[in-house]
Amino acid sequence: MAGHGLLPDNEYRRLVELIEREPTTVEETIFSIMWSEHCSYKSSKNILKILPTSASNVVIGPGEDAGVVHFTGEGDDSWCIVIAHESHNHPSQVLPIEGSATGIGGIVRDVYCMGAKVVAVMDPLRFGDPDGEKRYRTRYIANGVVKGIADYGNSIGVPNLGGDVYFHQGYDDNCLVNVVAVGVVRRNSITRSAVPHKAKERPYKFILVGKATDDTGFGGAAFASEILNEEETDKGAVQVHDPFLKRVLTVATFKVLEEAHKSGITIGFKDLGAGGIACATSELASKGGFGADIHLERVPVSIEGLKPEVIACAETQERYALVVPDEFVNRVLEIYNVEYELGKVYPGAQATVIGEPRMDGLYRVHYNGEIVCSVPAKTITEGIFYERKRKERKQSAFISGRRIQIEEAFKKVISNLDVCDREPIFSHYDSTVQGNTILPPGFSEAGVIKPIDDKETCLAMAVDGNPRWGLIDTFWAGAGAVYEAVRNVVCAGGIPICITDCLNFGSPEDPVVFNDFHRAVEGIAYACNTIGRLDSPGEPLPVVSGNVSFYNENAEGEPVPPSPIIACLGKIDSIDDIVMSKIRNEDTELIFIYDPENIERIGGSVYQSIIASTGGEIPHFDGEYVRRMINLIIELGRKGHINVCKDISDGGLITALFEMIYDVRVDGGALGIEIDIGCLPHNDETVLFSEAGGFIVGSVGERINKIKNLTEEAGVTFSHIGRAVASDQFIVRRNGTVLVELNINELNELYRQPLREVFEWQAG
Repeated sequence: MAGHGLLPDNEYRRLVELIEREPTTVEETIFSIMWSEHCSYKSSKNILKILPTSASNVVIGPGEDAGVVHFTGEGDDSWCIVIAHESHNHPSQVLPIEGSATGIGGIVRDVYCMGAKVVAVMDPLRFGDPDGEKRYRTRYIANGVVKGIADYGNSIGVPNLGGDVYFHQGYDDNCLVNVVAVGVVRRNSITRSAVPHKAKERPYKFILVGKATDDTGFGGAAFASEILNEEETDKGAVQVHDPFLKRVLTVATFKVLEEAHKSGITIGFKDLGAGGIACATSELASKGGFGADIHLERVPVSIEGLKPEVIACAETQERYALVVPDEFVNRVLEIYNVEYELGKVYPGAQATVIGEPRMDGLYRVHYNGEIVCSVPAKTITEGIFYERKRKERKQSAFISGRRIQIEEAFKKVISNLDVCDREPIFSHYDSTVQGNTILPPGFSEAGVIKPIDDKETCLAMAVDGNPRWGLIDTFWAGAGAVYEAVRNVVCAGGIPICITDCLNFGSPEDPVVFNDFHRAVEGIAYACNTIGRLDSPGEPLPVVSGNVSFYNENAEGEPVPPSPIIACLGKIDSIDDIVMSKIRNEDTELIFIYDPENIERIGGSVYQSIIASTGGEIPHFDGEYVRRMINLIIELGRKGHINVCKDISDGGLITALFEMIYDVRVDGGALGIEIDIGCLPHNDETVLFSEAGGFIVGSVGERINKIKNLTEEAGVTFSHIGRAVASDQFIVRRNGTVLVELNINELNELYRQPLREVFEWQAG
């Protein structure tokens, strides 16, 4: 190995070519982190150009700490939504509580850094098989991850409004912990993650704020870009969180931002995450077209004798970097150190000046009078790229499986871990802590909040991604994740305004894995372009933020199931426009809206796994038809024709119908279902268990005919299949012949219990 062995030989040679000499230890350390997949996107950045990232509502697209889209209002009263989406997979596998907690901590800092108030988080999770060979380890990790997310999110006062969870043996050795944070900010108060252009006219300073630097998280970004081998892992690469310091830092920081805004002062602001001080300051400098002089001896440390490369690159949590003009420096230090007394909240915590921008683009690091790094900032942030090979995956042969009775299949599906009640997870989270939550998890297909006190506009949010589909066809898995997230937002009454993506795959050096990744990105782009912005025809649904997480595989090189995960945000004009997914009234008539060309495809479904079938086709979507369905649902909701709406996904139509009445009581009694699928020209299993998307809408009286008329006009297929009834029975017939007749209380228990056994949940 060349140098100190921190870089692969080819990258070390590339670095020598770029800087025209051998690198110092500090330089080699910085480049080993900044050229990791986690920081550089060296394998993925060209592929990501496929995604549509521009639209008239996009204020800031991918490239900064978070994306920003216009939300409501105009002029000085214009408000924006800020959203960021990241992964914290490897740290959560090694130290589940700390890894997941610091994942939440990092993602909320990304949103804070744009000047926004964080109003919600979401957590899509993927775990191994809790009943498999590694069940004890899997259950330990799953419980630890949920505890870490709950402890941190609840402590900083941010509601958790959604997520999803899947279990598969492919995640036994590499769980996925993806995190999403959402915030609001006035458009004229947005802060950028760059040294301001005004630094060319007057002197600015870099200020480091937060915990004193230690050695925790050192090498964390590189750790996230390696194949995970828990037996050989240095657990010091996992960061250590402190949510209570975070709360004080947040309040103090908002005071800094408020005073800067009122005084007309432009500042730069960035979270210290992967790569620590070196990453944050070099990216701030490079993004603004500057260089920097950073003085490591000025950095407060909590451990004596730290080497300069550790001070520069450790990923100590709860830290920010600010770039402010000289005349504002003393006021910033006063706010943090005197008014909010950071040192009393956490020993050694403080705000300190550590450097200044340079005009020549050179990034220079000093330590005790010695220059330990001197390279162009752009070389650090832009200097590496790979053109990876691609190879089509070998498709698994289709195995039809064993056919079982519909009733038995139904019971197995609703008690499957990928379908059953999620309350044992979200009950750990405070979903109403800020007092702005309208629909917490469990009440609708999406979480809904009213994020701005004096505005009626509400925000719907959902996350989705099916790993069973990813194992068969990543193009349609990517597209399907977009469509499902959009459907969930639309079901709640929202008009989609943007998405984000987190793309979790194995090693990009494996041509099959890289081809899977490429196809998933193509599928996401296809879905975004075909759905488009429903309130602005001709524009795509923009991807405004996201993350690529490679090297998710075990020590033997077996990758996790390809996992493209999508978050979608939707705008709801008023609380009155919100639609629930729970039926509240008996005699609610039910209409099934679906794609007849797609319903026959049941590959990757829960039903298929129940009958031990493999292979086959997953749903292929006609984007134009999906767009018509979604437009129809929005129109029905806005005209007040529907009072309940649910999308078809995991477990199919029969599961969606059950979830619409799960735990619902009417006049003290249970609410039941009676449907007849005789008018649907497909076999029973296909109709009831296909996960090809679609909707169930419910209404009463004359509105039913209005729904039918509008659906026909939209050119969308529908079937009036039945109704909710005051009964304790769930009944499915075909032309009068009973296929399913089960007691609601029995079904409730089957649905309620499985995750309680995994997550050690206790009532009360």
